[in-house]
Amino acid sequence: MKISVQPGAALGATVEDFDHATASDADIETLKQTVYTKKIAVLKGQDLSPRQFLGLGRRLGRPETYYEPMYHHPEIREIFVSSNVPENGRQVGVPKTGKFWHADYQFMPDPFGITLIHPQVVPQRDRGTYFIDMGRAYAKLPEVLRKEVAGTHCRHSVRKYFKIRPHDVYRPLSEIIEEVERKTPPVRQPTTFTHPLTGETVLYISEGFTVGIEDADGEPLDDGLLHRLFEATGQLDDTFEHDNIHLQSFEQGDLLIWDNRSLIHRARHTTTPEPTVSYRVTVHDERKLHDGIRVP
Repeated sequence: MKISVQPGAALGATVEDFDHATASDADIETLKQTVYTKKIAVLKGQDLSPRQFLGLGRRLGRPETYYEPMYHHPEIREIFVSSNVPENGRQVGVPKTGKFWHADYQFMPDPFGITLIHPQVVPQRDRGTYFIDMGRAYAKLPEVLRKEVAGTHCRHSVRKYFKIRPHDVYRPLSEIIEEVERKTPPVRQPTTFTHPLTGETVLYISEGFTVGIEDADGEPLDDGLLHRLFEATGQLDDTFEHDNIHLQSFEQGDLLIWDNRSLIHRARHTTTPEPTVSYRVTVHDERKLHDGIRVP
């Protein structure tokens, strides 16, 4: 296994000659440390079957199955499918996922630490995923903003970007919203936490899922504070030229693994879609998202 830092980029490492089936436990630990410290590991030359892809995920931790079945791979439910390519005349997975800033499962009580993406059909143009390192973004905040968020908590919800399911057709919108709020009620997390594996301070907010901010007593704070945080971290920059934004490209045979604690990401979709298919596996590693989580 050969690991090299991506030249000219603030984050990311390239991993060559890696085979999860023959890798030693020490190799797996080295790979995980690369993910934690370099944030994104791009495994080259990977041509894995769905079952092999899940096997890689299991070597990194405990896979989490997405809570909505319409995203599941037809044979392996632990694989989340993003696809605009029908199979045998029917839709498999969901098209145009993730076109907003978010951390995976940020709206759930027990988010996982590691995300794996294995592109299956790669577009010829405008490929890649945007990332923001929210540890680095926090360190760059003006001191006044860091003081304002100290001791606060944020509420996260899927309500803004919940995708209508096939069986929701003809249902009243109010009924769907009521179900979303009941099934995935907003969760409360510290606005910042200490990354349990690197010790850095992470600003845990995203424009897609963060819906409110509260003081230490649970009293709502002005939404203007969230707006200033989104702006300062680059999440409101429609040009994607903000210094915090990293575009991670990929090609056929690449497999991306990233730190879901400290990175938020946003899919890069074009106005004229090309065929694109990606598989995702998400895993809990040996620690909770942060040490303040007490979910059984």
